[in-house]
Amino acid sequence: MATGSFLRLGTANTYDATLRNLTTRQASLSSLQEQLSSGKKINRGSDDPAGAAQAERANTRIQRIATEQRALAAQRNTLAMTESTLGDANAAVQSFRDLVVGAGNASYSPAERITLAKQMAALRDQLLGYANRKDSNGLPLFSGLGSALTPFVDGATGVTFSGIGGEQASTDVAVPYTADGQAAWMNVPTGNGVFTATLGPGNTGSVFSDVGAVTNPSVAALAANGYDYTINFAVAAGVTTYTVTNNTNAVTSAAAPYVAGQPIAFGGLSLTVRGTPANGDTLDLNPSATTGPGTGLFGAIDSAITGMYATGSVTTGASSTSASLHQSIARALAELDTAADRLSAVRARSGDLLNRADTISDVQDGRDIQLQADKSRAEDIDMVKGIADFQNQQTGYQAALQSYAQVQKLSLFNYLG
Repeated sequence: MATGSFLRLGTANTYDATLRNLTTRQASLSSLQEQLSSGKKINRGSDDPAGAAQAERANTRIQRIATEQRALAAQRNTLAMTESTLGDANAAVQSFRDLVVGAGNASYSPAERITLAKQMAALRDQLLGYANRKDSNGLPLFSGLGSALTPFVDGATGVTFSGIGGEQASTDVAVPYTADGQAAWMNVPTGNGVFTATLGPGNTGSVFSDVGAVTNPSVAALAANGYDYTINFAVAAGVTTYTVTNNTNAVTSAAAPYVAGQPIAFGGLSLTVRGTPANGDTLDLNPSATTGPGTGLFGAIDSAITGMYATGSVTTGASSTSASLHQSIARALAELDTAADRLSAVRARSGDLLNRADTISDVQDGRDIQLQADKSRAEDIDMVKGIADFQNQQTGYQAALQSYAQVQKLSLFNYLG
């Protein structure tokens, strides 16, 4: 008798195995259905821990970029307001300059110069408003590295800057949201930027000068005397002469004849003097001031307004022959031009930062697209493949159900009679 192998299968075991297979197929089909309905192959961390972690990291970075982009949008709006404000300020400075030029018109009466002074004062208030303008969040545009809510304070000695000069550094994702108020409004030196020419306090003649210039920088630098000079005028027997005293070393030059309209040069410096000096009149030359009362754009404005009045008066306008009027006009025009240059430079800086903000925004948009793609690759389902897998699973499940329906009818007891 041949030896054979026999496998005994119980009906109950067959049923249990078939039911386990059906349950597994049903769970797989349910999982695929959930993925297709959600569009994601990872609906919980247990589905794919590594993929879920990758998707979470991408999502965190996407949210951070969104936050940075909102902040950048606010910074861009503030910069745009700053740039617009500086444009308005430049226009106001030009209007003020036009009034100063008009004040030199010999046909104007003292009363008309008082009118000009009032117009200048209105422009001054307007410019002070620009300097203290706030953004949509109520923060000053020109606070620099920090200040009170009103960075420019109008005091008894003039306008002062109460903030901290400077500008916050740009980063890869942000730009400064406040401008340097010190640089925009206050960094305006007196006079020509090197020295300031002023009339002597006891002058009785009509002598005045332009703002002067440095004609030989090497000589002026070597002198190392701080540009502290006094030009002294003397009138004797109808002849007017002048001497130049170096106040640093008390050296006085030899007397030279004075000719109105002819430059007076010394120590690498030069200035053109006009008018008729009286005996004992002086012109003082001192280093330009860059800080303190009377400096900055508002210092230049206040000096020009004062020049519209007769010396020592706040009610009488200056006459056309006033030496202090012409001296004030010459100085004001030079300082206002410097102030306009400062405003234009800060405005250009604001424009550069706006361009940088646009570049940062474009880069961030690119990063966001990349991270969205990374997140999608980690957690989104391939719909074509998912549908195919679902259909295969569905077909297999249906086949399993049909086969089980056939098998569960088979039993030996059905044939025992």
